[in-house]
Amino acid sequence: MKKVGIISQARMTSTRLPGKVLKEINGNSLLKYHTDRVLQSGYPLYIATTVNTTDNPIVDFCEKAEIPYYRGSEDHVLSRYYECAKKNELDVIVRVTSDCPLIDGEQIKEGLDFYLAQDNEWLYLSSGLSKTFPRGFDFEIFSFYLLEQAFENATTEPEVEHVTPYMYLDRDARIEKVAYKYHQDKGTYRITVDTPEDFELVQQLIVHYNAHLQGVNGIVDILDKDEKLVAINAHIEQKKLGE
Repeated sequence: MKKVGIISQARMTSTRLPGKVLKEINGNSLLKYHTDRVLQSGYPLYIATTVNTTDNPIVDFCEKAEIPYYRGSEDHVLSRYYECAKKNELDVIVRVTSDCPLIDGEQIKEGLDFYLAQDNEWLYLSSGLSKTFPRGFDFEIFSFYLLEQAFENATTEPEVEHVTPYMYLDRDARIEKVAYKYHQDKGTYRITVDTPEDFELVQQLIVHYNAHLQGVNGIVDILDKDEKLVAINAHIEQKKLGE
């Protein structure tokens, strides 16, 4: 049996919305919503944060919630993932980010079911390759072997800062890329939190629609029916690789 683990990166020093992961909605932090929803996948979760004292509150959260954590480099996030996975003896890693408070654990489970059935250590599966899911439901799945290849061979700043560019930018021809697709094209919806506008949308979704109790289909249905909600953060541009 392969040991599967979900690793989520989290830090307090976001440039556009500092401290965002511990901002609260209805008495719960975004990190609490995120971890609860990830754990609905049925797989263990590990938080990869930094050695900076500014991230002590994230460690406090993990200890209170009894979620394992690893502290590593702030800028070399690839090494943080590699060392976290190695320490916890993971064979298969799911990468998520903590700025996705409404991520769907059931979708992660379905993606893992498909990935594990392939039994291919060179396989890289990602919902981001097709960009049909709303942003904020993103996850990537890869083997520890593939993570180790990236760790040992990645050289550019984007490759070490963003963990997986080595896997999806064709740096090794042996890597087999598979796009995990949503059944509709809803890639223009933005349900990740990187700006005050993003936070406002998620706040309205949780407070007025109980979105934290719904899967991706229910959340998409809410947005499909309310253009004003979509407009709250429709103008926000996702940071590009290397920014």
